[in-house]
Amino acid sequence: MKAIEVKISDIIIQHPEINSFPELLNAVRGMTSDHMLYLNFDVKPDYRDTPRNWQWRLETAFSEGGS
Repeated sequence: MKAIEVKISDIIIQHPEINSFPELLNAVRGMTSDHMLYLNFDVKPDYRDTPRNWQWRLETAFSEGGS
């Protein structure tokens, strides 16, 4: 099984319609693949409502998702 790196910056760039941290969480939850995915926290999301525990929240959303 191939491992695929998913960068936070790539998600943000590919989805310019995302304007808040909760919207980013939903996008992360919706990620699916036939391959093994791993999340790379290469940037801090620059949204006004990004919480201090943003990495933990994204990791939780990622693990809840459909990967």
